[in-house]
Amino acid sequence: MTDDTAAPDTPRRSRSRRGRGRHARATYRRRQATAAIVALVVLAAVASLLTSALGGTSGHSPKAAGTSETSSKPGHAAKETAGVFAGPDGPEARWVVAENAKPGSTAWAITPGDDHGIAGYASAIQTSPGQAVTLYVSTAAPTFLVTAYRMGYYGGEGARAVWTSPVTAGSVQPTCPVTPGINMVECSWKPSLSLTVSAAWVPGVYLLKLVGSGDEQSYVPLTVMDPASRATYLVQNSVLTWQAWNTYGGYDLYGGGPPGQTPTYDARARVVSFDRPYATGDGASDFLGEEYPLIRFMEEHGLDVTYGTDITTGENPASLLAHRVFLSLGHDEQWSLEMRNAATTALDHGVNLVFFGASPVLRKVRLQPSPLGPDREMVNYRDPTADPVYTSDPSQVSQNQWIQPPANWSPSALVGNSYLGYGVSGPLVVSEASSWLYAGTGLKDSDQLPGVIEADFNGYVPGPSDPAGVEILAHSPATPAVGTKGYADTVYYTLPGGGGVFSTGTNGWIPAMACTGGLPTCAAPDLASMTGNLLRLFGSGPAGATTPSTATWQSFYPSSR
Repeated sequence: MTDDTAAPDTPRRSRSRRGRGRHARATYRRRQATAAIVALVVLAAVASLLTSALGGTSGHSPKAAGTSETSSKPGHAAKETAGVFAGPDGPEARWVVAENAKPGSTAWAITPGDDHGIAGYASAIQTSPGQAVTLYVSTAAPTFLVTAYRMGYYGGEGARAVWTSPVTAGSVQPTCPVTPGINMVECSWKPSLSLTVSAAWVPGVYLLKLVGSGDEQSYVPLTVMDPASRATYLVQNSVLTWQAWNTYGGYDLYGGGPPGQTPTYDARARVVSFDRPYATGDGASDFLGEEYPLIRFMEEHGLDVTYGTDITTGENPASLLAHRVFLSLGHDEQWSLEMRNAATTALDHGVNLVFFGASPVLRKVRLQPSPLGPDREMVNYRDPTADPVYTSDPSQVSQNQWIQPPANWSPSALVGNSYLGYGVSGPLVVSEASSWLYAGTGLKDSDQLPGVIEADFNGYVPGPSDPAGVEILAHSPATPAVGTKGYADTVYYTLPGGGGVFSTGTNGWIPAMACTGGLPTCAAPDLASMTGNLLRLFGSGPAGATTPSTATWQSFYPSSR
């Protein structure tokens, strides 16, 4: 049994070593993916300059209002409603197309591995126009500036600057205390500056880049939402999992210890706080490596998208019903009861769900307020019997996995496949090339897409909790460092006449969209086509009404018939 699958009474010494090893591999993977993103931005910017010099165009060309539209793929005639029209990769929004036609900048990028010398966090994890946000920054630099970049495509440059702060005095903030017993690191820094989110901050993911007067640099991420949006696609930033793996101050939900000591599982935090900077991703945690490549793709193609976080999914579960597609990105393993109920209700009402990462809905957590506001502390004791609410409120008790008591619920009932382990690295292997997923790619059964099966993986495990009609679209051998040797299964299933679910079974899908080139070394072009096929199908409405799944899992697991 591993750190991820063990019952609460499993010996913890071995689990702590494995948990830290997984953390090191995850950090290395994030650095690789971020470096690929930076390289991609530089290459795209150079291509854009060359194309402009030659008098051509690049990227997604903005379309004049009122012009007729035709799609390069069948079944998508030019019909526009409220600024939304059919495009080759799904419904497009005129405002997204126009936004990404604005001048971009590559100045948002930080060279991975820099010794930053500046860090910060915000009073808001997500916000809306008209709201105020306070930044808490610590730096030895005498002064610093903040520039807010909206992340997208922008002609290949990757982001657009929407706001810059005045020059602000820097200060070194106090060390963040550790709460005894639960090992929660929670800062109580003095405010450094405040800003009001204006209407110019359209919905999206923003990186607030902190730059000290000595060129110290880091990010503070911020999601800007439109609560009234009825966009086709709702992208959920997985901030709970970002925070679960945040080692700032020495402790996260997987391990911890005082400075200079090897982190252990026993010393892990039982509660983690958003009132602190992120220790990884140059302050942006997993965003650049495990979420941004997909967002960049959607923005490049002008798709009708809006944004939220997993916190807003739990706070306003009915909001999912306003959209056709709910997208869980990257690494999204921490889910509250409210989030789980929101997703299952949305699926029952015809909303299509996409799980782009492995181990989604794995951990059961709950949220509570911090000194800065509601839902800024996340609780997971991992051992449910150690949670103070174990007897008083069993429905809210935190758990290592949802499948444990008292929840006794298998995520496969929603996701369609099951978490099997981590530390895998290999290609995605096509198993149903005739599927809609591979349309236009020219891929054949047994073809391999390199670098897609990475880190955590999910496989199909036949059982009574599994939904009916599970179709396996890719069946990829996986030998994990920790876990069960088997296959990473990319699956699809639908409810009769209703919503559909697609689960990649890997943490590598989105990062692999950032490589440059093509086969045999880079899967990005094929992944782009497959992702476009997925978003087009799901963006057209309940997938079960148009493309019902056909159970094929018995062909891969015949002994379980």
